[in-house]
Amino acid sequence: MAHFAELDSNNIVLRVIVVDNKDTSDASGVEKEHIGAAFCERLFGGTWKQTSYNGTIRKHYAGVGYAYNAVRDAFIPPQPYPSWTLDDNANWQPPVAMPTDGKMYSWDEQTQQWVANDA
Repeated sequence: MAHFAELDSNNIVLRVIVVDNKDTSDASGVEKEHIGAAFCERLFGGTWKQTSYNGTIRKHYAGVGYAYNAVRDAFIPPQPYPSWTLDDNANWQPPVAMPTDGKMYSWDEQTQQWVANDA
């Protein structure tokens, strides 16, 4: 089974569907993204990009609200906080690294710090 994400005019993911392998393969049985995307377009209209659970296609598995970035050829999750920046692997990074002392932390955007979660 293959997974395809429908994109709106701003390249934001609207939905993700599962497509049978027979609807994504050429006459030799080789899976091709353009065949699966064309299948989705015939059924539903719109623009479709393939995605994968294991992140081997386009860095992240697409989710509703994710953005497709054509330059990076990646699905990018929504930015969690305004201060976080996108790294080369399409992951959001905080301005300060989270402590690695084994405690649970939450990001405080106002103070730009990690705050320990009291148990």
